[in-house]
Amino acid sequence: MILKVLSLSFLALVSAIAADVKSPEPSMSRESLEFFEAKIRPVLSQQCYRCHSAEAKAAMGGFRLDTRDAIRTGGQSGAAVVPNRPAASLILKALRYEGPKMPPGGQLSNDVVSNFEKWIAMGAPDPREAEKVEWKVSTIDVKKGREFWAFQPVKKPTVPAGKNAWAKTDIDRIVFENYKAKGLTPVADADRRTLIRRTTFDLTGLPPTTDEVEAFVADRNPKAFEKVVDRLLNSPRYGERWGRHWLDVARFAESNGRTRNYLFPYAYKYRDYVIQAFNQDKPYDVFLQEQIAGDLMPSATEAEKKNRIVATGFLALGAHDLNEQDVAQYAMDVADEQINVLTRSVMGLTVGCARCHDHKFDPIPTTNYYAMAGIFRSTELKTGLERRPKNRVSYFQEERLITLPEEVIIQPTPEQIAARTELLAKKSDAESRLLQLQRRQAVDKVQATLQEIRGIENQLDKLPRGAVFAMGATDAKTMVSCKVNLRGDPHKLGPEVHRGFVEIATPDGMIVPEIGEGQSGRLQLAEWLTNKQSPLPSRVMANRMWYQLFGRGVVRTVDNFGKMGEMPANQKLLDFVAARFMDNGWSVKKTLREIMLSRTYQLGADYNEANFNKDPDNAANWRMSRKRLEAEAVRDSMLMISGNLTLTPPKETPVSRLPKQAPINIRFGKVVSRYENSATYRSVYLPILRGFIPLVFQAFDFPEPSETKGLRDITTVAPQALYLMNNPFVLEQAQGAAKHLLEKPLEDSKRVEFAFEQVYGRMPTNVELKQSLGYVRSSAEEASAAKKEQESWARLYQALFASAEFLNRT
Repeated sequence: MILKVLSLSFLALVSAIAADVKSPEPSMSRESLEFFEAKIRPVLSQQCYRCHSAEAKAAMGGFRLDTRDAIRTGGQSGAAVVPNRPAASLILKALRYEGPKMPPGGQLSNDVVSNFEKWIAMGAPDPREAEKVEWKVSTIDVKKGREFWAFQPVKKPTVPAGKNAWAKTDIDRIVFENYKAKGLTPVADADRRTLIRRTTFDLTGLPPTTDEVEAFVADRNPKAFEKVVDRLLNSPRYGERWGRHWLDVARFAESNGRTRNYLFPYAYKYRDYVIQAFNQDKPYDVFLQEQIAGDLMPSATEAEKKNRIVATGFLALGAHDLNEQDVAQYAMDVADEQINVLTRSVMGLTVGCARCHDHKFDPIPTTNYYAMAGIFRSTELKTGLERRPKNRVSYFQEERLITLPEEVIIQPTPEQIAARTELLAKKSDAESRLLQLQRRQAVDKVQATLQEIRGIENQLDKLPRGAVFAMGATDAKTMVSCKVNLRGDPHKLGPEVHRGFVEIATPDGMIVPEIGEGQSGRLQLAEWLTNKQSPLPSRVMANRMWYQLFGRGVVRTVDNFGKMGEMPANQKLLDFVAARFMDNGWSVKKTLREIMLSRTYQLGADYNEANFNKDPDNAANWRMSRKRLEAEAVRDSMLMISGNLTLTPPKETPVSRLPKQAPINIRFGKVVSRYENSATYRSVYLPILRGFIPLVFQAFDFPEPSETKGLRDITTVAPQALYLMNNPFVLEQAQGAAKHLLEKPLEDSKRVEFAFEQVYGRMPTNVELKQSLGYVRSSAEEASAAKKEQESWARLYQALFASAEFLNRT
């Protein structure tokens, strides 16, 4: 019997191996293939193929890594990759330098090793087949590829005619037409308390005050909701909320990450530029142009010129491997990072997947990739960091930043320069001592050191700087037209490609700006992208707006409009909103207003079984979906309810106070943690150091700040509950809310009502009122005598903070 079972198991194993080799990959999902193309193939091509490919004179170790079958078959020592089994995959041991050390030129970063481990754990999806490394003319039919919906110019669709008692706007008429086609019935409208809470969170990331709720409930004016929307759009809080959405796709961070995680002490200026742009309702086309080529655009004033230079920080914020020894490889990696962030954030395309070959799914020839690469190879990034500096003292070099034009600059005297140098040295010494101090050490030492640093900073503020710096981009001294890198290898070159754009996103008849020999092409790239005939930027941004308001984009894959992305649930709706966006002068505020004044946005979140059976994902928007609050909204709401929220933005960033001459380590993380717990300004202003993000961000699904992430993950895990139960910051906000509550001359039942309205925007039910009063009284019996009453009410607030209703908006 045992032999029979073993035989069956052996046959199953043989069948599985045969199927693995010969059958299409079962695990090659859209996300896994994108991961392979972006994170795995380039490393294999750049680091391994010279010794382990068909082109190597003799495959070292007896195995090749250039095809799926070869990497799984392995060589003399066994399989390099065993799908789903990282521990059994020899390639991981080699990358970790556990035994054979690969690559021999130097160990790769922990990020790369982690990516390989993740790739193997997901089944090692790999589309590669055996092929000779040589230049092949692309067989992609670009003209036919333009037949795909996303590559056709945006045309405003015809709005359904006839009377429609349900619809308030043209958006409603298009949505209602889809209801009829799918046999759906919209649910009832949201009540006013729900609606103002939804709208206030969506536009500002904060809950409405009790006064704002009551005023809206009592306002019988037919335009009451319109007034609410206009008030919120004009609030400075709006830019902080919607600017943060853009920072997600711009992969904003205040440190480099990767192998040498040095600070970006001036990245905050780009963050502030983004917030200001949304508050000013800067036209989206101009917003994009400034971030791509602001330094090349004409400016009417010095202030505008300065602003546009800061905007190019968008290109400079990427994570780069400062330890890369290969100069050509580093240059192409930097260009690749810019191509990825630009095309994913603005166009919703994975153009980076055409680096090693023609795009496997979208009609993007590899020549198009290298046409764009030439633009960014002709661009110099000013990040303040230098790759492998000769002096080996520090990667941070102030001369590698941009000096901003200032209307008034007081030039320092030699004495002032000397004084500034001395003070900076003292500050660096004090900061180093601060990082040496632990939480468990005497608080007075920490406070004394902080006071010393503040005193030095006050003295520095009194001295003229002589220059104001920023991160950004400028044209390089030499313009470059790239040669195709065969299989992504910068040392195996194909034909040269002149700087240019992605053909598939250039409809027939669209005028394409010419790039002169002495021009990088960034300005022309900005003009090409924001041409109204360009099919993607308006659609992608319209879809991002819809996603932020409804919790689901019309195209659910908000960062991928290609063939591996999802089709639009209602293309007519998306094209209508995109067309109106451009008609509105690319105004985000006007477009948001138009969407929010629709009845579709104002629907309730009620369940309807018949609708659910036909459309369980609510793709047709027959109700409003429940939306989990982001980490920032969770933290900011607690601060606001406690009365501790500081609405005045900080002048710069805590990062500017950290030592610039040393890479980030765990001590920096402790400083970030202290700021997180002590700072009372909005969370958009908290420091974002790659590898050391604030704890609340870690708990509540903050996106990885090294790549475009327009769609945040949503998890429900134990650390979130533990954070809300035990974190000192949460406890402090609950205490603050209780303190302010007790200052109000109210009966206990009215206090419960006030707390519920603060946290949930509604009154408690009779059952909730009774339970809450009982909980407060029982908590008072357990609390310390000194603050018995405040402690008991603080526990109620903490319970409300930890509830699902607080963490979601409907």
